Amino acid sequence: MSGIVVIKCGGSTLSDLSDAFFHSIVQLKQEGKHPVLVHGGGPDINRMLEQLSIKSEFVEGLRKTTTDVLETVEMVLCGRVNKKLVKRTQDSAGLAVGLAGCDANLLMVRPVDLDKLGFVGEPISVHTDLIHSLIEQDLIPIIAPIGVDEDGIHYNVNADTAAGAIAEGLDAEELVFVTDVDGILKDGNALDHVTDHEVHQYIDQGVIYGGMIPKVRAALKSLNGSLPFVRIVNGKHALFAAGKGLKGTKITKQATIESVS
Repeated sequence: MSGIVVIKCGGSTLSDLSDAFFHSIVQLKQEGKHPVLVHGGGPDINRMLEQLSIKSEFVEGLRKTTTDVLETVEMVLCGRVNKKLVKRTQDSAGLAVGLAGCDANLLMVRPVDLDKLGFVGEPISVHTDLIHSLIEQDLIPIIAPIGVDEDGIHYNVNADTAAGAIAEGLDAEELVFVTDVDGILKDGNALDHVTDHEVHQYIDQGVIYGGMIPKVRAALKSLNGSLPFVRIVNGKHALFAAGKGLKGTKITKQATIESVS
């Protein structure tokens, strides 16, 4: 199935997503594309853990996930955050369905390091039949990154990693990372298109700095699969520029620049 666009919404940006953003998701569907949303929910998880007095820590950028933490993560991601995104999509006249990666064994994982990280998983396969079936019914899937292993045990999965795996499994034509800026900025202006080589140069030169660094690194990691390019966009606005298609910065591999420009 062609025309699939996987859109990853980070937890830190969810509260800033505009009505125009959700209208754009529905517009994608109306134009014959097939949006699939994958979301995080870090700030909401942090607040709930604090309310429940459950200790949580990060190890090498990943949340150490004990049994208590996992139960809280599932409750927040699959309940509050997922259903809020479903509602906002449907408020924009789209038909959405919320699910988690553990549903129908959609996102199969293995533990990253049980001793060090607990129930944190890395994707090993994506069973895409369910997503294809939902798309064929003109529904917009919205996926929480909870994976499952061959023994039926659930795992917390980094949302960037989950989105990349799902995009690759679906043979998506594009993966979009939603942020709170207009893309990769240089001299105050968003760049339309950069290569992976240029991204490394901009990091070294300080053009890309701060919170944008982990975002572009996640984008570059996603390019290791079959995806031709990744885009970074601002969720505070509509995804489209009049007559120009999707906004933001497109990132491609150096070798594919000729074919996608």
